[in-house]
Amino acid sequence: MPDLDLGMIGNCTYSALIDRQARVVWCCLPRFDADPVFSSLMADGDDTQGVFAVDLLDFAHSEQHYVPNTAILVTRLYDRHGGALEITDFAPRFIHHERMYRPTQMVRQLRPLSGAPRIRVRLRPRFDYAAQAPARTRGSNHVRYVGPESTLRLNTDLPVSFITEEVPFILDRPATLLLGPDESLREALGDIGREFAESTEQYWRGWTRSLSIPLEWQEVVIRAAITLKLSSFEESGAIVAAMTTSIPEAPHSGRNWDYRLCWLRDAYFTVNALNRLGATRTMERFLGYIGNIVASAPQGQLQPVYGLLMERDLTERTVQALPGYRGMGPVRAGNQAYAQVQHDVYGSVLLSLAQLFFDQRLDHPGTRELFERFEPLGDRAFEAHDQPDAGLWELRNTTRVHTFSAVMCWAACDRLARIARHLQLADRAEHWSQRADLIHQRIVTEAWSDKLGGFAESFGGEGLDASLLLLPTLHFLPARDPRFLGTLKAIESGLRRGQYMFRYIEEDDFGHPENAFNICTFWYVEALSRVGRRDEAREIFENMVASRNHLGLLSEDIDPQTGALWGNFPQTYSMVGLIQSAMHLSQPWEDAF
Repeated sequence: MPDLDLGMIGNCTYSALIDRQARVVWCCLPRFDADPVFSSLMADGDDTQGVFAVDLLDFAHSEQHYVPNTAILVTRLYDRHGGALEITDFAPRFIHHERMYRPTQMVRQLRPLSGAPRIRVRLRPRFDYAAQAPARTRGSNHVRYVGPESTLRLNTDLPVSFITEEVPFILDRPATLLLGPDESLREALGDIGREFAESTEQYWRGWTRSLSIPLEWQEVVIRAAITLKLSSFEESGAIVAAMTTSIPEAPHSGRNWDYRLCWLRDAYFTVNALNRLGATRTMERFLGYIGNIVASAPQGQLQPVYGLLMERDLTERTVQALPGYRGMGPVRAGNQAYAQVQHDVYGSVLLSLAQLFFDQRLDHPGTRELFERFEPLGDRAFEAHDQPDAGLWELRNTTRVHTFSAVMCWAACDRLARIARHLQLADRAEHWSQRADLIHQRIVTEAWSDKLGGFAESFGGEGLDASLLLLPTLHFLPARDPRFLGTLKAIESGLRRGQYMFRYIEEDDFGHPENAFNICTFWYVEALSRVGRRDEAREIFENMVASRNHLGLLSEDIDPQTGALWGNFPQTYSMVGLIQSAMHLSQPWEDAF
């Protein structure tokens, strides 16, 4: 059965997920949210279609690692007779002619290590979400896979008939497989593979070297940072929530969503992580993406989620040809959350865009004109702060006045006041401060629960919501404020399961949640640290580090009983949580010397 012991390669145009045996089991081309040409991850363990495999006959075991500080994945396969080979996978990314070269190409380099390894190459792309098999043509050194809208071409220095007929053979020399658009090569394939590998490794090592990282957990942060970078679609600046669709949050839960999209709720936390890393170019592109959304928003009205090119219509449909991850359908394309009302987006967007006004490193700093363009978002936030919505967690059939949404509306007005003061616009600063104060007072009155001894998840409610762990992070309350301490106590009493944190436990549209939500555990870690419980925070964080897969990646959810990863993968929110918690908890660099 498939699992999430997967590695990811990519180049900020497309990505591919590769399992422990070097099988490409998920890859959408030509971009993250496109048709998955390799989709066996969603085929209930059937890898006869939608897969790109280099099978080692008489397989015994494998080893897998990234080339340090890069997105280049190395898999070593061993057979039962002493034979072994190494497969190096990467997506080319490097500077060429003073521009970033990031083609929709996958390079697979094969190298025998010992003995006489016998392999079989299975290249079986599918189109239209696995509904259509391609037509196939061949040349002397290539194979073409013709789909209804695009054509893939494999260039190889292996015998083409061995590929098309899937003939087992002994790998007795290095070989290269280059899969990409239907374009001829102008140089020897082996030379191209070596040049691309060297240049791509050089790029990633240089990018990693430029990062600001903590003294402790450096490997954790570097891998999370590279994964976050790979989740950015460079053409528009968008950063997707995950590379997959429809990996359920828990077995047979029906919580199967398409996450190959960009959620505004994630924006502030992503910008914050990129800022802490010093990844300013990626951050500024993402801010540009958000700014373009704001510029095109009718009367400042934002929706929760957008496509990679700011698409607004993300109509959800069910894919019929794929049975789903471990057979747990449905498989969905698109996400109906785009049509929901979520008031927290205004705060998230303005928290993100505030960076433009205070960060002197950026090429396009905020101006008074830009501030005035953002003010309608504050108007929307003020109007919405006490109105029902679907909430941060996107309840599909329930609306109420969610406390976190109201807090984010407060944050929208509060940050506009701060920006106005920075721009020396005293009258606008006073205007937005008054609005923020009104919202703040409304929240502390309406959301307080005497029964909980803390803030409830909604006005007048008594439920719990892990997002309220963020009250000190957002500067709504000081961490040592008795009202936050009471809220923290209620949340950890009701939502903590072992070392993990649920987002909520009450029944929703799909029943009771079964698995912990990883970003909530990281919010809990930061909350513990802020109130002075650093030893507990470090213990829980170390457990989350140990919960990553063998390559250092995390999904959205974890089974608190077994530690199994569930939910879409790799989850940007989870990687951001790793970065922020490590930065928050690490000893300062000065302590090392």
